[in-house]
Amino acid sequence: MRVVIVGAAGRMGCAIREALAHRPEIQLAGAIDREADASRGISTDLDSVLRGADVMIDFSSPSSTAANLAACVRHGVAALVGTTGLGDEAARAATEASSRIPVLVAANTSLGVTLLIELVRQAAKALPADFDIEITEGHHRHKKDAPSGTALALGRAAADGRGLSFEAVRGSTREGEAPRRAGEIGFSVIRAGDLVGDHDVLFAGEGERITLGHQATDRAIFARGALKAASWLSGRAPGRYQMVDVLGLKTSA
Repeated sequence: MRVVIVGAAGRMGCAIREALAHRPEIQLAGAIDREADASRGISTDLDSVLRGADVMIDFSSPSSTAANLAACVRHGVAALVGTTGLGDEAARAATEASSRIPVLVAANTSLGVTLLIELVRQAAKALPADFDIEITEGHHRHKKDAPSGTALALGRAAADGRGLSFEAVRGSTREGEAPRRAGEIGFSVIRAGDLVGDHDVLFAGEGERITLGHQATDRAIFARGALKAASWLSGRAPGRYQMVDVLGLKTSA
């Protein structure tokens, strides 16, 4: 399998290139970023490297997602998008592209987080509605989006487990918003040091509480998950896929 990495000079791009050393069956067809760097094999011409590639792995910026997906459609290349903070334009582009190529959009490519999302969905389904749900996430000081894409995915899973619209129960991260509305899913954000990614989901009832969580200590876990997902996605029929599909974990509310 041949992959193209978009955002190759970033944190995740570098981690994926390092992980490729342990996956000899996967070849690097091209590395793309905003600025070319011949010494590192990084180009700015996505179309040229997509020719003959099987999967694009995109960890770049939300502003380039739609264009990157369009390029994949032109060349019939599957697309794994791990970029977070995607807006409506990127979401529409993913939906449109999925009619022509396989597309997997993942807020987090960790296999452990993938399992956590499904555990949260099932816990929300099983517990009474009077259990409050609070999500806490922590990342390095340079992360731009807050709450993180993973925290929002956990919130959507909790809302789905309860059969509710996430937008209807999504709480604010701003100060001065307490007390919470009944049934509201709250978020707390930490930005400090070089935290890779911590996520905890608290289900708090009267006299008891349950916490489900995941702590990432090495960015390599996301790189390994991305390569596993890319391998799974290669050769699939056109459509929209998720990390839970990769692991066969998807459940219903």
